[in-house]
Amino acid sequence: MINLNGELQAVTSPLFSVQNRGFLYGDAVFETLRYSQNQLHFWEDHYFRLMAAMRVFRMNIPMAFTPEFLEQECQRVVEAQSTSSPSWRIRLSVFRNDGGVYLPASRDVSYVIEAKPLNSETYSSKETYTVELFKDYYVQKSMLSNLKSNNKALNVIGSIFMQEQGFDNGILVNDDKEVVEFLNGNLFVVDAGVLRTPPLSAGCLDGIMRKQLIRLAKKHGITCLEEKISPFDLQQVQEVFMTNSISGIQPVSSYRRTAYQNTIALQLLRALNESVSSSQGN
Repeated sequence: MINLNGELQAVTSPLFSVQNRGFLYGDAVFETLRYSQNQLHFWEDHYFRLMAAMRVFRMNIPMAFTPEFLEQECQRVVEAQSTSSPSWRIRLSVFRNDGGVYLPASRDVSYVIEAKPLNSETYSSKETYTVELFKDYYVQKSMLSNLKSNNKALNVIGSIFMQEQGFDNGILVNDDKEVVEFLNGNLFVVDAGVLRTPPLSAGCLDGIMRKQLIRLAKKHGITCLEEKISPFDLQQVQEVFMTNSISGIQPVSSYRRTAYQNTIALQLLRALNESVSSSQGN
């Protein structure tokens, strides 16, 4: 089941016309969330990022779009599923209503929420995870790159390329050849015990899990710096790992001829699971 503007419908139901602006122009924003034990993980951060993206897109934000309302609408989708699962991947999409061309006829919006089952209640990682730079196209250094929008052509093309080449993921760079992020998550490196991640000014996504890792690092006495990272740096550091809202933390095992450790990545992964478990118990 999916939730379209508050109405639960079958996944196979026709939902959109060919005039849907998310389809025609990528005129849509979204959040991908993890749900387990009757709770959306880090919902407050997801909610405020969604509101910020809608404002940048000049969308009218309905008065009904309170944190409590949208959280309840996400929970309704999970409760309506015909199968049970230890956790769920939820996508909450907001798109501008039909009409107009590049200039929309209206700034009003609709929303759709879908849920897909996940295998594990906790965040977990793969033991072997290989990556490579994707250099065919570049990330632009702008606020739009920080947003979670439907304009993901770069990520789609890069993901197909990495699959063809036999890699688990790809690393994106910007116009200044600075390392930005992974195809589906933020990037962290460990250099001499210091955690480093590209700044938002480099064009990376303002990731929710990125925020959690920065907070966790500070809590556990790990210095975390937001600073530029070059492709050359990737072959000099001790650890590289990817973060996103579904996987949590995924350590990279190797990049080209460089093999990595995963000590701090796994330490933070344990701390992440503990923090989620603790918040669910409150």
